[in-house]
Amino acid sequence: MGTNTGTRARGRLRERAVGPACAILALCVVPAGLLAGPSAGWRAALPMTVAVLGALAVAALHTRDRIIPVAATVVAVSSALGTLFGDPPTLETATGVATLVEITGLLLVVCLVARYAGTRQAFVFCTTLGALASTALLRLQLPPTVMEAAAQSSFFALGAIAAAATGGGLRTLETRRIRAVHEARRSQRLQLAGDLHDFVAHDVSGIVVLAQAAQVIGADRPEEILPLLQQIEASGLQALGSMDRTVHMLRSSDGTSPTGRGATDAPPPVAYGLEDIVDAVDRFRTAGRAEVRLDMDRSPERIGRIPREVASTAHRVVVEALTNIRRHAATAPWVTVSVTPGPECPRPVLTVSVTNGPPTGGETDGGHLGDRERPGASGLRGLAERARTLGGTLESGEHGEHEKHGEHREYGWRVTAVLPLD
Repeated sequence: MGTNTGTRARGRLRERAVGPACAILALCVVPAGLLAGPSAGWRAALPMTVAVLGALAVAALHTRDRIIPVAATVVAVSSALGTLFGDPPTLETATGVATLVEITGLLLVVCLVARYAGTRQAFVFCTTLGALASTALLRLQLPPTVMEAAAQSSFFALGAIAAAATGGGLRTLETRRIRAVHEARRSQRLQLAGDLHDFVAHDVSGIVVLAQAAQVIGADRPEEILPLLQQIEASGLQALGSMDRTVHMLRSSDGTSPTGRGATDAPPPVAYGLEDIVDAVDRFRTAGRAEVRLDMDRSPERIGRIPREVASTAHRVVVEALTNIRRHAATAPWVTVSVTPGPECPRPVLTVSVTNGPPTGGETDGGHLGDRERPGASGLRGLAERARTLGGTLESGEHGEHEKHGEHREYGWRVTAVLPLD
């Protein structure tokens, strides 16, 4: 966040410094042109002054409408008139210097037009100004033959081509930067959507289960309604907290965290980690009837050795798996969550596994956990991509004995992620 903010601040500082610097240079160019007029000839000094002033105007005011075509047109007309109606050199050295300065100004305009103008404008003006820059030296001495004049102009046209290529290259870099920013923002939006799916859906599905339980026992055991309402309230607050935390994480990641009074009082939000798996499992256990077992080393030393990105992915795998169990296998009699280190060879890994038994009666509420058309499958596919990004794998599938009773099958389900630790 600090790097992005510092980069933008430096960029704004450079933009603000360009205008005053160009204004100061313009104030120096005008007296220089007036001083050069008597020795170099006014028909050489005036195009020189206009070319340099045009380059400074485009550099400082290119964001304003019509400034580029107006400045480029004025420079082109001035240079063309200087070439067509220029006098022989008054003082050869002074006139030659003025002409070279004019050519430099023309090339700067070509570069800036290629950088900032629209595609059509850039092509027209770069071609025109490049031709004028390559023929400006004909004012000093006209070659004896047309072929020599063409060869000389073609050689100096290479400078205009290089200037246009430089401006076009800068334009391409800026286009790529803008595209990268758009892609980064799109990735952040997808990350936000994934976080909301993984975290909020878990709590919302718990609210639904508790509300259904309250409807079932409401008539026969009204004394149990109040604890269920308290659990619903806690799950709702947890869902709101997850949404708030996710949005703050997104805003902090792109450097747009709010500033002002109190902005630095609260600690910056951090990603979920292994320690949050315990809370997720406890909430799942409280909201359901399944026997839930957690196998994880909870010691601070062990948790501290797990990279934050791996820990966050492990938490998301557990939350997604538990959410799918609640949606599609709510009557599963048992659930086992295992977060254990894997073998050290060839590289240390963290193995995350969530397994549920076959639902009571062999029914899966809302369809099979592995069906691709089910909502849970999209979350698992997103987590599989995230695991591959970390160099790991995520697999899900049927688990346990398959017993067929007519057209019905009883089976459990297992989600396993293997995440490298280095």
